[in-house]
Amino acid sequence: MHSSHNNDHDISSASTDVDLSTLRKVIAASAIGNFVEWFDFAVYGFLAVVISQHFFPPGDDSLALLQTFAVFAVSFALRPLGGVFFGMLGDRVGRKRILAVTVLLMAGATTLIGILPTYASVGLFAPLALALARCVQGFSAGGEYAGACAFVMEHAPTHRKARYGSFVPVSTFLAFATAAALTFVISALLSEEALNAWGWRVPFLIAAPLGLVGLYMRLRLDESPAFQALQAQHAVPQAPLKETVRTHGATIVSLSAFISVTALSFYMFTTYFTTYMQVVGEASRTTALLASLGALLFAAALCPFVGRYADYVGRRKTILTAGVCLIAAVFPAYTLAGSGEWWASLIGAMLMAVGAVICGVVTAVLLSEQFPTRVRYTASALCYNVSYTIFGGTAPLVATWLIERTGNNLSPAIYLIAITLLAMWGGLRLPESAHRALNADESEWQRAPKSAAQPAL
Repeated sequence: MHSSHNNDHDISSASTDVDLSTLRKVIAASAIGNFVEWFDFAVYGFLAVVISQHFFPPGDDSLALLQTFAVFAVSFALRPLGGVFFGMLGDRVGRKRILAVTVLLMAGATTLIGILPTYASVGLFAPLALALARCVQGFSAGGEYAGACAFVMEHAPTHRKARYGSFVPVSTFLAFATAAALTFVISALLSEEALNAWGWRVPFLIAAPLGLVGLYMRLRLDESPAFQALQAQHAVPQAPLKETVRTHGATIVSLSAFISVTALSFYMFTTYFTTYMQVVGEASRTTALLASLGALLFAAALCPFVGRYADYVGRRKTILTAGVCLIAAVFPAYTLAGSGEWWASLIGAMLMAVGAVICGVVTAVLLSEQFPTRVRYTASALCYNVSYTIFGGTAPLVATWLIERTGNNLSPAIYLIAITLLAMWGGLRLPESAHRALNADESEWQRAPKSAAQPAL
């Protein structure tokens, strides 16, 4: 890898002829922090019932569960704040340092949940401490995903950005799969008493070694070539947020509209579907968990193929493909998932996964391609976190509410179609960016070419 004191030409060419072993290290270091983030998130969801019994006053089980999910929602509200805070810092001091901070904060907050005293021993201090730990987790997570994507993309060859970038979403789906598998194994191996006494703490404590590995990997990397080039030209922005909103407002609105369906389809697939199989299909917890686990592994395996597809046909056609897949699959997916049968639930979840994966992979690359290096971290973190807070964090809640209000088990499917149409409007307003070099001149982003991509393998 070129060091930062090389001349500008070396730096600007670095992203096109990047050393593959460096790129692999960058992908691994970016993926592990992302893995820690989503792993904690999934474990909290899977163990919500046990957590509610330990951290809230006894007596009313459903109230305790509601309070547990309220703490979950509060951490979401802090994500846009964390995104803007870490995004601005990342655009000013570099990607690498901020990604080291976010992985440390996330792993620390997750580990803390694993050692917190319960309501029985410290009373009201327990739910307050839980809420605080989740807030730190949400705040740091706001700076994680967009930063990890930018770091990978800024190292990747121009015509293969989606191919290499697709490994960040792979780590997301694998984190959910690992959390599901671990919850399943712990539930199977331990008695109900042991799980309630100490077993639920184990998944949270696993975050500590994972976080330290992530920190070590991130600190050993060089800063990204695109950011080095910016430093060499003394062009690092002083007020990234102001500049971002002023010069890229229209792009932020369009991209955020597209990310709304990425967030919604992701949460419907990863979080809500397990509940839907049990509530509507009356499947057992084991059946639902195993069907979800199979679909999550399928999703992780699908990501790299979608990445290659996005590089081949361009971003706009990939956006269109995502919309068509979601709308075509949503009714069969919900019908199969509501059957109560394991194999039907698995196929339903896999159908749901296809559109969610295409959205996720193209979003990972669009976050970096639609903004210049000066404001890339701030702008992409803002788009990503606002959309995920509004459409992702509320997905299970809205879906449950819709079924209750309409009496129609397929109403969440109709909601997804409506948001998909909004996303298509936003996504197709974005310029084609498949062949845009990420360290291109600032004027490249002002021109915003509408041309379609040429196939490139």
